[in-house]
Amino acid sequence: MLYIFLISLAVLALLSIIFEEVTHLNKTKTTLFFGCISWVVLFMSAGSPGQEKLIEAELNENLLEIATLWLFLMSTMTFVAYLNAKGMIQILVQKLFPQKVSVRMLMILVALFSLVLSAICDNVTATLVSLGLLTTFKLDTQMRRRMAVLIIFAVNSGGVSLITGDVTTLMIFLEGHVQMSELLILFIPAAVSVMLLAVLFSLKAEGHVSNTPIQRDYHKVDVVIAIIFFCTIIATMVLNILYGIPPVLTFLTGLSILFLVGHVSRSNKEEMQILEYIRQVEFDTLLFFLGILLLVGMLKEIGTLDLLTQVYSMYDPNISNFVTGIGSSILDNVPLTAALLKADPVLSTPEWLGLTYSVGVGGSLLVIGSASGIIAMSKVKELTFVSYLRYVPALLLCYSLGYGLTLLLANHFYG
Repeated sequence: MLYIFLISLAVLALLSIIFEEVTHLNKTKTTLFFGCISWVVLFMSAGSPGQEKLIEAELNENLLEIATLWLFLMSTMTFVAYLNAKGMIQILVQKLFPQKVSVRMLMILVALFSLVLSAICDNVTATLVSLGLLTTFKLDTQMRRRMAVLIIFAVNSGGVSLITGDVTTLMIFLEGHVQMSELLILFIPAAVSVMLLAVLFSLKAEGHVSNTPIQRDYHKVDVVIAIIFFCTIIATMVLNILYGIPPVLTFLTGLSILFLVGHVSRSNKEEMQILEYIRQVEFDTLLFFLGILLLVGMLKEIGTLDLLTQVYSMYDPNISNFVTGIGSSILDNVPLTAALLKADPVLSTPEWLGLTYSVGVGGSLLVIGSASGIIAMSKVKELTFVSYLRYVPALLLCYSLGYGLTLLLANHFYG
């Protein structure tokens, strides 16, 4: 009876995520509530001090995983929040894109820009910046919609090869299933599939468009902090590969340098403003992960995830991974990935890389399948759930190509 109640809480949390747009209940609040309540119920039903100690040990293990994820995301999000507020990302866009360009070339440039930006920024920021870029060009309705779909696919694809870009990639990395050097290989299939989609979408694109320049002022310290951010990303990869230093430690070091630079170059009042950027971090996102990971940890504690492992292992892992990616377009990929990681299936390195690609990119197949899709739908009025469906065949083709290339390259280098 207890297990049925706890599983019901997890199902209610999942339904609250799927139907967030219908109920208008923030998924962060519902998942955090159900996640906390599930552990409270576990403690209350323990029955003996020894059982309480076991549950406490499991909870502490969960909280350690969550804290590592939180601190890493908080560090990266603070950098991005600062650079975004100072207009540094917008200035970069202005430098990279010509004032007059053909629609076909714009499609390819937007795809490349979204792909690369999403590898170093979180998906939400990359989507907002890329969609903001579209507003500077005068595009017709159909082309704006195609561009928005392309941005969703490119943003979700770009994040899979770096732990700074996609939370599911970070989660799989932190569990020790893939190395940073191994993840980098995913950029090739991601880039090829995005370029294929850009070419497919640009076949009937004609004419030229001009953009409207945006003037932004910035200071030397803003450039210095941008350089610190990129150096931190590179140092995170290099130090992890050479010395096994956890990425969270390197990024917290980079964040501390940001604050020291702020102290040296600003007055006390301005320094306080730099510290304020930590409060601009999307704590909604962080609290959502907290709720999800608490729920998944509870499901592992009561043995429910053993069933997931059994279903997953019934088929060839490469097929299971491909279908899991498609499933992430219906269910949120974070709980799906968290559940699989807790279930701990036995996979080879190529199979883990295949899973990383599929759960990262698969959410693009439906507009509701990823955070970037939800944001694009709210920002681009031409884009609706139904209008997005016409692009599913092209998206499925590109997803399948990317997944196939991932397996080919992963088996060649690590098989």
